[in-house]
Amino acid sequence: MQQQLLEKIVLDCTSLSTREINQRLKALASEGVSSHVELLNPNGRHNLAVGIEYPINIRFTGPVGYYCGGLSDGPNITVSGSCGWSVGENLMSGEIVVHGNASANAAASAHGGKVCILGNAGPRAGISLKGGALIVTGNIGYGSAFMMQQGCLIVCGDAGANLADSIYDGEIYVGGNVSSLGADAKFEPLSSADWQRLEQELSPLSLAPQTYNFKKIVCAEQLYNFKAKDWSKWKDAY
Repeated sequence: MQQQLLEKIVLDCTSLSTREINQRLKALASEGVSSHVELLNPNGRHNLAVGIEYPINIRFTGPVGYYCGGLSDGPNITVSGSCGWSVGENLMSGEIVVHGNASANAAASAHGGKVCILGNAGPRAGISLKGGALIVTGNIGYGSAFMMQQGCLIVCGDAGANLADSIYDGEIYVGGNVSSLGADAKFEPLSSADWQRLEQELSPLSLAPQTYNFKKIVCAEQLYNFKAKDWSKWKDAY
């Protein structure tokens, strides 16, 4: 069922299949619809708004399941509720804002855009992040930013064990406690540019970076090249 309400298109997911929902969203996006599309009663359904290739404003009124917004390039997606694992997986551009908690693998392998979790995120948040930004206003679980390659991860709360294990590049900022760092990760003092970046990312969320004890984590670059005389570092890492 679809109805036009003052530049807002409303879709009730109850009577539509997941394929029908995604087909409708892709058609609206390809037509250049600039109005807000609100989807009622998502009821934790999986694979919603996947593969959207054009800019479009989408709001899910209620929780969604796994892979919401995955493989997309350009949409602005808001979830009024929590979400399952791999929200924004392989996101290319656009923004996803979750007004709730996220399960594992938030923004996994994202190449660009931004994913904001206004709550807690589970384990492996930002795993293999390749660009863009993942912002979590609460805590993140263990193994987050594993093999991170580029991009930015900002966590206002605490980080679980083995943060940034085998990181290649990118920056991580944690405002709370870090349980432990993974292989080849290290703390680094924040520069004025880092604080400016935090201000730029957090002020739209009405958060003040100065109220947190932010710590910066980057790659230590000790495992970039294998050295036979220093094999113990590799042994300890693997």
